[in-house]
Amino acid sequence: MNPTWVIAKRELNSYFDTLIAYIIIVAFLGFSGFFTWLFGADVFFRKQASLDVFFGVAKWTLFFFIPALTMRQFAEEKRTGTIELLLTKNVTNRQVTAGKFLSCFLMVCIALAFTLPYYLSVASIGNIDHGATLCGYLGLLLMSGAYISIGLFASSITNNQIVAFLLALFIGVFFHFLFDIIASGLTGWMGEFFNMLSISSHFDSISRGLIDTKDLIYFASIIALGLFLAEWNVSKTK
Repeated sequence: MNPTWVIAKRELNSYFDTLIAYIIIVAFLGFSGFFTWLFGADVFFRKQASLDVFFGVAKWTLFFFIPALTMRQFAEEKRTGTIELLLTKNVTNRQVTAGKFLSCFLMVCIALAFTLPYYLSVASIGNIDHGATLCGYLGLLLMSGAYISIGLFASSITNNQIVAFLLALFIGVFFHFLFDIIASGLTGWMGEFFNMLSISSHFDSISRGLIDTKDLIYFASIIALGLFLAEWNVSKTK
């Protein structure tokens, strides 16, 4: 069996062996469901067959929950010393990093899969734009991949889970909204540059149903960079 999948399966099982997976899934569904169906500008308030409200809420919910998923991946193994034992096996640094990324990504996929009843419910009461809805889910997956890679990088440079969590949030804050704020105060190429760095602007573009190559390249670049830096930090533990 591929070592990457073995590591991913081990990490995914560890989430469900403890209460982490259940707490995160229930909390995610609770927050997203409450604001999608019951509070504020919910689906019924907007009177539109659309999941735009859910995508807006999920974007913020995942921003906070993903660092909680990734904080233990390398930090805990460094603290307990099991990372050295793992790296003595017939496995490469890249396979370790990719396996941990895959486990976190599958956790997000499972959480989002539980929101499919939202989609079916809205589709049953109105003419929902299926293409835009699927693009919204795609945007959440790409955004999650980017934040997972950032979280793994943060976890790879410390042996303290809380530090890893806070560092991932700190880095994520820039991509989530600070670059947007900076871009709004600038004009010309500087404004376009900071807008290009914003995860939110690329997510919003995809969630509107517009799949642009530059958005896909952007997310792929963030994921690749985060995983490369995490792998590089892991290589220094040998």
